Amino acid sequence: MDKLSVNVCRVNFGEVSDKEEKKILEILKMRTIAVVGISPKEDRPSNYVPRFLMERGYEIIPVRPGVKQVLGLKCYADLENLDRPVDVVNVFRRGEYCPKIAEKAVKIGAKALWMQEGVISEKAKDIAEKAGMLVVMDFCIEKAYSKYMEK
Repeated sequence: MDKLSVNVCRVNFGEVSDKEEKKILEILKMRTIAVVGISPKEDRPSNYVPRFLMERGYEIIPVRPGVKQVLGLKCYADLENLDRPVDVVNVFRRGEYCPKIAEKAVKIGAKALWMQEGVISEKAKDIAEKAGMLVVMDFCIEKAYSKYMEK
């Protein structure tokens, strides 16, 4: 698997290279997604984006300390507490928290790190890429799904 970082700016969304598009599609075909920073509040992107994915057949694993359940699913306090393998770690946390999340994603054997729109961390990207993970940064996974999977 080639290492690839996709740093897709919201404004430049239409300028994704063929190579980047291929890797985004590769990640979107992965079915198990741990959502770090998921919100129990239905009006938050960190709630409705995972719900959108769940409605399309993805297995969503909520990760947020202090919350027992989100979207009718058991919520885990930390990535290291998960009881099953994860393909993608999808992050709804500010950039300064992402390096530790990336380290944990590597530790649990995730294949991809996807930092949501507005979430940027070069350090997290470097950690994940060094471990051979696919990385997407500053790009909404729901928008990517809508663009590439609902053609």
